[in-house]
Amino acid sequence: MDTSILLKTFLAVFVLADAIGNIPILLVLTKGMEPDRRNKVVDKAVLVAIAVLLVFAFGGRFILSYLDISLGSLRVAGGLLLLLIALQMLQGDLDTPIIDRDRDVAITPLALPLLAGPGTLTTVMLLMSESPSPHLSVIGGIVGAMFLSWLILRLSNQIDKWIGSEGEVIITQLLGFLLAALAIEIGSTGIKELFLT
Repeated sequence: MDTSILLKTFLAVFVLADAIGNIPILLVLTKGMEPDRRNKVVDKAVLVAIAVLLVFAFGGRFILSYLDISLGSLRVAGGLLLLLIALQMLQGDLDTPIIDRDRDVAITPLALPLLAGPGTLTTVMLLMSESPSPHLSVIGGIVGAMFLSWLILRLSNQIDKWIGSEGEVIITQLLGFLLAALAIEIGSTGIKELFLT
């Protein structure tokens, strides 16, 4: 096992997954849920993120080339997805738990593209090709980083009790604005890659 690649993968995936930064978004998306139900959402999101990262680490280049999808297109799609969520937050459409609707927030947007976004997927693909036998190191780094992210996201129940309902409204509006900006940043990076390089 290559320790340097293990550490690189762990740090890169943990920083890009940004579990601490995603806690308020998790609270907004799971508003009104019982703590046990929110924990199940977190569990599922982290497991899906690990699975997607491992699939991309081992077969990402093949999948993208087979489907003729560029990383720029992946960024644009991720940006559009986040922008839709941000607009819902700003319009107050997230006042009821989304989990009761047809969509599962554990998969979208928590696992994809928040925990396993275009940057993280690209990083694990690149790290996998850095040395002749990095497989165990990359797997260990991904699982370790996601485990720490899982522990942090599990603290969301305590944070929810602390901020209260009025705090949730303020956070929802503020995060909707910031998430919209992040979505445009991700999307514009993808557009630059598609048309200006």
